Amino acid sequence: MLLVIDVGNTHTVLGVFRGKEVIRNWRISTNKNQTLDEYGILITTLTHSGRISSEAIKDIVISCVVPPMETMLVELCEKYFQLKPLLVEPGIKTGMPIRYDNPREVGADRIVNAVAALEQYGGNLIVVDFGTATTFDYISPSGEYEGGAIAPGIIISSEALFQRASKLPRVDIQRPARVIGKETVGSIQSGIIYGYAGLVDGIVARMKAETGTNPRVVATGGQASLIAQVTSSIEDVNPYLTLHGLRILYERNSQEGEGATPDQPSKNA
Repeated sequence: MLLVIDVGNTHTVLGVFRGKEVIRNWRISTNKNQTLDEYGILITTLTHSGRISSEAIKDIVISCVVPPMETMLVELCEKYFQLKPLLVEPGIKTGMPIRYDNPREVGADRIVNAVAALEQYGGNLIVVDFGTATTFDYISPSGEYEGGAIAPGIIISSEALFQRASKLPRVDIQRPARVIGKETVGSIQSGIIYGYAGLVDGIVARMKAETGTNPRVVATGGQASLIAQVTSSIEDVNPYLTLHGLRILYERNSQEGEGATPDQPSKNA
């Protein structure tokens, strides 16, 4: 079995694959202050609760956008699973040209999503990932990663509002009954949800106009299902997109594929 770990700034998502099928998945908080052993016990407890023994895990692949945690995660895998994990980092074989001015600047999670989306849907795509930041990534019709946009995520945007506007109450991030709120909670929810839907539709529309194409729009991430309900641009919600991207990258970089040359950190990666 393959264990995939996607470490974001707010949440860490784990999945276990049997072949190409996700048989278990979990979402936990990312905590840079937790020790190697605290994370190790947590992850092994999760896998055991899913009736998966540590010995059943034969390979591990990790995508991490929190650099201080990378070394700890590698040591964790070696201590608790006796395995050296594959890290998604510059030089890894992606099978996708990266048309960024400096490809090393592209977050690992964005590349993972792009790789998975290209394999599952084909070229000409916009991938919207609702995480700590909301990212928009464009894959050309010929399957090249062209770049995208980064916006503050819905949760951190809401937190900024609650912290700076002391008289406004904290509210659940959920779709209100109407756009025109009749009380404070509903008004805040309307502004957050429909305002964010407008942000998504606006950026997608500008990307379509700039590229002169009509790409398929795929969403993933913690808030994807919620926001997709109120946008006109999102066509598919794929909650396991990142996990599948990690699986695909593992397959492309496994020992069976060692004959291929790793991608180089350049515009033609």
